[in-house]
Amino acid sequence: MNREELLQQTVQPIDIKAFDVVGLVEAMGKTAFQARNLGRAAKIYDAMLQDKECTIILCLAGSLFSAGLKGVVHDLITDNMVDAIVSTGANIVDQDFFEALGYRHYVGDPFADDEVLRQQRIDRIYDTYIDEDLTIAEIAENLDKRPYSSREFIAQMAVYLERRGNYGQSVVQAAYQHQVPIFVPAFSDCSAGFGLVHHQWNSPESHVTIDSVRDFRELTQCKLASNYTGLVMIGGGVPKNFAQDTVVAAEMLGFETSMHKYTIQVTVADERDGALSGSTLKEAHSWGKVDKATEQMVFSEATVAFPLIAGYAYGKGNWRDRQPHRLAELFTKPQLKIVTA
Repeated sequence: MNREELLQQTVQPIDIKAFDVVGLVEAMGKTAFQARNLGRAAKIYDAMLQDKECTIILCLAGSLFSAGLKGVVHDLITDNMVDAIVSTGANIVDQDFFEALGYRHYVGDPFADDEVLRQQRIDRIYDTYIDEDLTIAEIAENLDKRPYSSREFIAQMAVYLERRGNYGQSVVQAAYQHQVPIFVPAFSDCSAGFGLVHHQWNSPESHVTIDSVRDFRELTQCKLASNYTGLVMIGGGVPKNFAQDTVVAAEMLGFETSMHKYTIQVTVADERDGALSGSTLKEAHSWGKVDKATEQMVFSEATVAFPLIAGYAYGKGNWRDRQPHRLAELFTKPQLKIVTA
């Protein structure tokens, strides 16, 4: 099959506004196993939205946007249901920014011949195909040559989209417009890394760098600026640890701050191997990170659980009276210096 035959059907994003799942999720909460856990997690998220003193941090790991969940996160931003985001680079750069430039994710086959895909220059994410080409190097080349936090650089990506024009909804752009900071602590672990390597290779004496320590400091500032915090964690890995550790970082700096008051996590990882992604939230309490009174693990695949949890909170409507936190205003606004062709 040629490229045109392989790249035909695009992945369609889920719209949580199009369905009322409140009754379904409440019914699931009265059953057992992961359905009950999901029902309780959804109620905890709704409690975060009702708590006027709670800052909500959304953590995203795994290939979520390519699988149709970008619209869910976009709605959480535009409806004031999240105040900061910590994510892997794949979601923010490879998938969100990538689609805003006009590229798409296509329905694929997990049993496809990967050598054929390689010859056709098509990348596969399980049952999804992508055909990409990013412009991170171009953005870096038009910035002052200094260290940037990932939050700063992602804001510049949003500026690039606003000046260039984009193709459909973008989490990067919506977050910039609503002053919701996005942190990608492992920024080079995605296609952004290729672009920045290209940029630095061609500008060895003066170039842009990403300061992950500054990321940690800035997210800790978000924690310190909040009376209480709630974590909504989809997947685990670096975003989970990065957000949880802000409590410890604040204490190391000499500040008294509360543990994360509310915490939910959706994961398919197993706690028995000692790795972070599956480590329980009760375990995080031993580190002083998470209040064990209001936490819930949901052992489910994200494309199943996340739309139900988000859809439930949206359907309950408690986001309507919530005041925006606009955490990006804690930091200096980016200099809008990008020049596009």
